[in-house]
Amino acid sequence: MPRMLHKISPKEVAAAKGPGRLSDGGGLYLSVSADGRKRWVFLYVLAGKQREMGLGSAARDGVSLARVREDAASARQLLSAGKDPLEARRASERPVSVATVPTFGKFADEFVEAMKPAWRSAKHAQQWTNALVAQTEGIRAKPVNEIDTEAVLSVLQPMWSKTPETAQRVRGRIEAVLDAAKSKGFRHGENPARWRGHLSHLLPKRQRLTRGHLRALPYDQMPKFMRALREENGLVARLLEFTILTAARSNEARGCKWTELDHTKAFWTAPAERMKGNREHRAE
Repeated sequence: MPRMLHKISPKEVAAAKGPGRLSDGGGLYLSVSADGRKRWVFLYVLAGKQREMGLGSAARDGVSLARVREDAASARQLLSAGKDPLEARRASERPVSVATVPTFGKFADEFVEAMKPAWRSAKHAQQWTNALVAQTEGIRAKPVNEIDTEAVLSVLQPMWSKTPETAQRVRGRIEAVLDAAKSKGFRHGENPARWRGHLSHLLPKRQRLTRGHLRALPYDQMPKFMRALREENGLVARLLEFTILTAARSNEARGCKWTELDHTKAFWTAPAERMKGNREHRAE
C-alpha cells in the first residue's frame, strides 16, 4: 500500500506545539522544539543507518509547506536512484572555479539562444532579449554567481512603480536565467529574484489595474454596426469585418496572408505558429 503524503495542513503547522514531530508522510516531518521553534526535516535510512536532513525553518515567512514538499519529493527521487540526498546537497554547495563562471550578460544571452526553439515567435525571443539587455545593463558584467538580492533590486526598484508590468516581466526573466545558472552548477542557494517569500517582502505589491474591461457593443446593435462598417471603404474596414466574422484575435487577422485563404471552399486556415494556442485554426 503506498505511503500517505501531505498529511499536515497549514493550520496544523501554525498551531503545532513541542517538543515533538508531526509527520507529513514520506519521511518529511515538522520538528518542534520545547521553546516552540519549528523546522522541517527529512528522515531516511540508507545503508542501514538513519539520517536526518534539515530543510529549513517553518517559522512565519520561512520555508512554505508547498516548497518543503517539493524538496522532500526531490530527496525521495534521489533515494530511489540509490543516491544520498545529503551528499548530493553537499556536492551542489561546493564552490565553483571563478574562472569558469560566466557573467550574467553572457549567460543570459546563451539562455535566450538555447530557449528560442521553444518559443512561438521571433517577437517573443526579441522581448526576452530586450529585457535581458537594455533593462539589466547594470548587472550584465557581474559574474552570474554574484547576482544577489541587492543586484536584483538595483534593476527592479527604478521601474517598479513607473512601469510595473515591465518590471514584473523583467523580474521573472532574471529569475529564469538564475535558475538555469543554478542547474548548470554556476550558482547555489536560493534565487534572489524569487517573488514569493522573498522580494514580496522588499517591493510593494502591484496595484490591480483599475481601467477595467472595455465595454462591448450590445449584441442587438451588431447588425446596424455591420451594415455601417460595410459601407466604409479601405483595408482597415475590411480587416475589422474579417476579424469579427472569423472571431479571430486582431494579431491573427492582421497577419493573414492570401495563401491562407481558400476562395473555392470559402475558408481560412491560420497556421499554428500565429495562434495563441499553438494549434492550426480554420474558419469558414
